Amino acid sequence: MSAARETQADEAQRIDLWLWHARIFKTRTLATAMVAKGRIRLTANGLTRRVSKPSALVRAGDTLTLPRNGSIVCLTILALARRRGTATQAQALYSLPDREHTDTGTSP
Repeated sequence: MSAARETQADEAQRIDLWLWHARIFKTRTLATAMVAKGRIRLTANGLTRRVSKPSALVRAGDTLTLPRNGSIVCLTILALARRRGTATQAQALYSLPDREHTDTGTSP
């Protein structure tokens, strides 16, 4: 594999893998099913699109919008992971923009 290809592969990750690594879903099968049903929106480079392929690639800086526990959650990807780590490590992979506004007491 060439160096350019390795760099590109390190910068992007399959959406189903990232959702599982970030502990958004308990199993990779559940993450794959949610993506395949078209229930997740991906905003990358200012463009929002519905993702229906588990092999779609996500990168740091992308925003995901998905249903979770009866509500819609919007999260920003901060980092990619090589493996599924602890809950603390998983929380470091994303931020919740809505929570940032409520923590500072300012409104959007």
